[in-house]
Parts: sequence; structure tokens; C-alpha cells
Amino acid sequence: MTDLPVTPTLDSRTALIIVDMQQGFLQDESAMGRMGFDLSLLREALDPCVRLVDTARQTEALIVFTRYVYQPDYSDGGIMVELLPALKTEGALKAGDWEVELAEVFGQRDGEVVVDKSKPSAFHGTTMDAVLAARGIERVIVCGITTNCCVESTVRDASHRDLQTWVVTDAVAESARDRHDYAIQCMTMLFARGTTVAEVQAASAVHA
Repeated sequence: MTDLPVTPTLDSRTALIIVDMQQGFLQDESAMGRMGFDLSLLREALDPCVRLVDTARQTEALIVFTRYVYQPDYSDGGIMVELLPALKTEGALKAGDWEVELAEVFGQRDGEVVVDKSKPSAFHGTTMDAVLAARGIERVIVCGITTNCCVESTVRDASHRDLQTWVVTDAVAESARDRHDYAIQCMTMLFARGTTVAEVQAASAVHA
């Protein structure tokens, strides 16, 4: 394993992972909105994530979107649904429902991958490992929502696989500022380097 460079490079060995930028976390009329989460804070990550995707499309990087999707009967909900039963009673993130769809602004293209998951980490019980291995991916750049749940879980699991890992600190969001700030501190202490949209774009301009 080579040393982790300070600046991320978007190239054929890099995947941009966009975590859970889907309607259920972005629209106030969703179950999450009804449950009282401040989705206006989550929407702050939307434009930065769009800019990252636009940049990645100018390179050979692999683009991977994740979606949080439960079976209609929540049989795959596990402990999270036990701890937060309103997920089930409010009908959050059910397969086939509009809440699981990606924000339309992304306009998913051929060759871009969608990985569905029913746990916070994009690696747990999903096709993510196979997707990355098939492309020979060595490093990942992670953005999306939410900072201290699905983003942090994905970053930690990527790091545990010895993938070179970055979290784009101005392209992630959480429904509470304190949890967002603390998650950034935790991730960049031991699991990933922090980077910004501007730094990723600059790297793309050099290596595209």
C-alpha cells in the first residue's frame, strides 16, 4: 500500500462514492421530515455533491451512488428500526417508494453504479466490494449524507479495507451541526483525509 497523498486524484483507480443523496433525506414531505429531522441542513450537501459528480464525469473515475432502501415489511431493518421505530410507522425509505429515488438533479448516466443498502455502511451486505474490485479501485472519495451515520460508517469501512480514503468535508451534511462537526473530527483523525470540492476539482483539472 502506498502512502496516502494529501490531494485526491480522480482517475481510473478512484471511485467517487455519493452516499444516500435521495429524496427521502432531501424532501420535507418525506418520512424523515415528518419525524422532525432538519432536512434543510441535509440539502446543503446537494449542490456540492452535484459539482463533484460533474467533475468526476470529466475523468475516468468510477461514480457510485448509494441508496438507503428497506424491504416493505422492514425485515431487514434490524436494530436501527428497533431504536427508531418511527422509521417503520412513518414508512421511511421503502423499496419501490419515491423516497428511495436519487435526487433528479444527478441524472444518472450509463456506467454509473447504484448500490442499495439497508444498513449505514455502503459496504455492509452490499455489492460495493465487488463493484470496486471489478474496476481495480484503490482509493475512494466520499461525499453525501448523513455525516455521522452513513458517511462515517462508509468511510470507516473503506479505511478498514485499506482503501485510500478521503471525505469531502464541504460536501457532507448532518441534521444537527454538532454531530456533523464531531463526525468530521473522528473521520479525519484515523480513517480518512479531509478534502474539499475545490481541491477535488483542482486535482481533476490536472489529471483529467
